[in-house]
Amino acid sequence: RTFICSKKEEDAGPTNHWKEPVETYKMLYDIARGSYKGKTMYVIPYSMGPITSPYAKVGLEVTDSIYVVLNMAIMTRVGKEVLAHFGDTNNDWVRGLHASCDIDEEKRYICHFPEDNTIISVNSGYGGNVLLGKKCFALRIASYLANKEGWMAEHMLILGIENPQGEIKYIAAAFPSACGKTNLAMLIPPELYQKQGYKVWCVGDDIAWLRQGPDGRLWAINPENGFFGVAPGTNAKSNPNALESTRKNTIFTNVALNTEDNTVWWEGMTDEMPAHAIDWKGNEWTPDKFDKKDKPPYAAHPNSRFTAPARNCPCLSPEFDNPEGVPISAIVFGGRRAKTAPLVYQSFNWQHGVFIGSIMASE
Repeated sequence: RTFICSKKEEDAGPTNHWKEPVETYKMLYDIARGSYKGKTMYVIPYSMGPITSPYAKVGLEVTDSIYVVLNMAIMTRVGKEVLAHFGDTNNDWVRGLHASCDIDEEKRYICHFPEDNTIISVNSGYGGNVLLGKKCFALRIASYLANKEGWMAEHMLILGIENPQGEIKYIAAAFPSACGKTNLAMLIPPELYQKQGYKVWCVGDDIAWLRQGPDGRLWAINPENGFFGVAPGTNAKSNPNALESTRKNTIFTNVALNTEDNTVWWEGMTDEMPAHAIDWKGNEWTPDKFDKKDKPPYAAHPNSRFTAPARNCPCLSPEFDNPEGVPISAIVFGGRRAKTAPLVYQSFNWQHGVFIGSIMASE
């Protein structure tokens, strides 16, 4: 249901689905036509990256969903100051149209038109498909822009590691879904290292825009302004900083409501399940309904989410809003392994590292 609509099919890349642009525009506008009738139309000017950064990119999303507005206001920099980056002669901004329509799975399309800086999403209500600044812009459209302009848009966290002398080195890291990217991004050093004075600073947990700086080094910014994290499995042991990030000004999507204390709950949040809850579909739920083999009785959807402002994170890097970004000393590629292999190994140089990264797989 996700397509790259470039003029030439080969320009969509080897890992994407392709559709012809002219026919796809017609199909999408035919589906969306009239769907805003009787609804409020929201217009969201937003920036990916700190507004003052020379590496930031701006976009404008039109939507009929207040859910999208509230999430975009957390995940991106939104507001009047962004409008200064739109001009009569400046065409370097991303157009985004989202129409909820009937949430019809058979007519659901998320389409990207890289040559036109355009994203159109119809019949979806899911975060990654409707918060158009996230995967659609910051990874897909940005990959096209990066290829054209000589930088990289990558699915990577950015973190700083501070040694006892106060020196900070920054790394970027790529992991497939459910392999601990957010946990690593917000890592609390083991007690031994904490006592020695080591600290970890989170710059970003999901996307990195990387480019060569004037000094010849690799520099990165996090284009996002918040965390769109998977809730199940997040708890005080697995990721205390993520849990702390959700304490205020946070949106929870498809989690359960613990009716005992009128707060949110999801599988793995606490050892004990609530005696009574309202599940993610709005039905009465009790622990006896839970069956790990059968996902529907989960109280929270397995892909339920929290949308939390980055400023809530206790270990947020002081460089988070630095318009120049941070210098990258290393890139980590990781995943899950079923067979015995060295837990960590280092490439001989950057070229060898590119090769190792390209052949990595996750199980």
